[in-house]
Amino acid sequence: MKYLYLILLLFVLACKKEQTIHITAKNAATGKGYAGLGFVLRETKGYVTPTGEVQKKVYEGTLNAQGEAVFDYKLKNNRSYVLTTLVPEEELCYINNTSYTLSNLDDNYKFEFIFAGCAILQRKVKNTNCIDTNDKIEISIDNTVHSTTNNPWVLNGCADYTTTPTEAPAGTYTLHWIVTKNNISTDYYDTFNLDVNVTKIHEINY
Repeated sequence: MKYLYLILLLFVLACKKEQTIHITAKNAATGKGYAGLGFVLRETKGYVTPTGEVQKKVYEGTLNAQGEAVFDYKLKNNRSYVLTTLVPEEELCYINNTSYTLSNLDDNYKFEFIFAGCAILQRKVKNTNCIDTNDKIEISIDNTVHSTTNNPWVLNGCADYTTTPTEAPAGTYTLHWIVTKNNISTDYYDTFNLDVNVTKIHEINY
């Protein structure tokens, strides 16, 4: 009988694999970590009940002063785990993720949560020296969290356009635009920062 218990014990141990889990949560605009932010690791069982998948809280903690946490946990075979973090108590315009799913078959146990507060961005583009309808400007924009879309923004002719003030993630923005006049194209670049709860009007006159 004792050999049977030994076999069962070895089987149970073989079904668990200890992993070192590393969590970081940072403010994208400042690069600072969110100290004291809570996180939870839940185990999801391999079957579904009438109310949905069964999850059990198996570990929880808070991030340190640098917005990090490192802990070891034995992950079971045939189980998936969901790692979640709380959302900072501030108005946010960007969240890269609030949860990750993992198992003991994964290769990477480093998980990064990134948040960015809200600023207001308005853009004004004006052709102040218009030649003809063949004039063209192509504007590409990127930011710290790479949330910008619809690049490039193309305006033709004697453009004079102002966007509606819109919420945008705080952080650093980089712009590249190409102005074409008389079949000659010229490149321009600019960088600016958006601060939380601040309105920024960015103008391009060409």
